[in-house]
Amino acid sequence: MKSNKFRAKFNRGDSPLKIILIYAILIIACICSLYPILNILTISLRPANALFTKSLSIIPVNATFDNFKQAFIQYDMLNWLLHSLIVSTFSCAFSIILSVTAGYAFSRFKFRGKQMGLSLLLVTQMFPLAMTLLPLYLMIIKLNMTNNYFALAVIYVSTAIPFNIWMMKGFYDTIPKSLEESAYVDGASIFRSFYQIILPLAKPAVALSALFSFMAAWSEYIVASVIINDAGKLTLPVGLVSMQGQFSTAWGIYSAGALITAVPVMILFVCLSKYLVGGLTVGSVKG
Repeated sequence: MKSNKFRAKFNRGDSPLKIILIYAILIIACICSLYPILNILTISLRPANALFTKSLSIIPVNATFDNFKQAFIQYDMLNWLLHSLIVSTFSCAFSIILSVTAGYAFSRFKFRGKQMGLSLLLVTQMFPLAMTLLPLYLMIIKLNMTNNYFALAVIYVSTAIPFNIWMMKGFYDTIPKSLEESAYVDGASIFRSFYQIILPLAKPAVALSALFSFMAAWSEYIVASVIINDAGKLTLPVGLVSMQGQFSTAWGIYSAGALITAVPVMILFVCLSKYLVGGLTVGSVKG
């Protein structure tokens, strides 16, 4: 079976040198990607007295989960997780609701200012979120919404919506309009045809938008560190940075906290994995 696949590559005209070079680059890329993760895993499993050992084994000889326990005992890790989960879930849900409907409107309907609206959404992606931090902070102070998760989530939603709208519009453009026209002939309303026909077909794009929105809110640090300054309301990225001491840092506990941070995103990725293959190619073809 493997020999047949290898012959098929030669039949395409690929030279052995090209194939070897491609695989070599892929292997190097995988090593570069996995090494930091494995290094963090190794440090998180080491006892405090063996942190700077010269051993290259991935699983230390005296491996222990004590660093993971201490992350919850010495620090407020559980509440940090809960706070980040609240903000990220709200940001993800609200951005998906707005992006799914707005993307459909831009794809299917003609109205005044449509092209200008799409262009303005694209222009907003040129400016990083940190650049708008000062006016946003002044606005939040005037609204008396500092240390407020709702204000933080709204900021995340505003940054996620432009990209998601463009992605959803690109996917809707690939769905034939004849499907909706057939539903209209049968007496279906615009909302019903969208909800029962178009939206199920757009699951890959919705899944990808949800993943991007959740990850952006989950790992964001700069805005969260400015808006949330109450020690009892810290989100996970801000809480992890607070683990760093002025003179010393418990790197084993810090590494354990970093791995714990990755768990919710991994769970979400696994749950949405069956839709992501189609979602990654949204808007690539039309018709």
